[in-house]
Amino acid sequence: MPDLVFVYGTLMRGFDHPMSKLLSSGADFLGEASCRGKLYMVAHYPGLLYSDDANDIVFGELFRLRKPDELMAALDDYESVGPDHPQPTLYLRERIAVTLADGSTSEAWTYIYNKPVDETKRIKSGRFLAP
Repeated sequence: MPDLVFVYGTLMRGFDHPMSKLLSSGADFLGEASCRGKLYMVAHYPGLLYSDDANDIVFGELFRLRKPDELMAALDDYESVGPDHPQPTLYLRERIAVTLADGSTSEAWTYIYNKPVDETKRIKSGRFLAP
């Protein structure tokens, strides 16, 4: 299993949430990163959708997981991904291309929102912490 994960919402550093703390303690922060996509405020958390427009950018953080199988299983459960959750699931875990601040690119796991969105709730800045 690849060991990189891109997060753009409540899993980012600085959130006072057990899952963001679990990620920070079980992974190495590689830096701020971005991906192509659109970000929406779903509830108190965001959802990322794919976009073909190069101007649609979502900003987040890239981590290298120390124990990928264990930590991804915990993150999947938090994000309601997998056969043990009601279908269709809230998110899908998929590999995407991400760009680090220095311009280098990698592929990383992330969570793509899997429900309809209200276009009026788009976070146009692409930054969950600065809508």
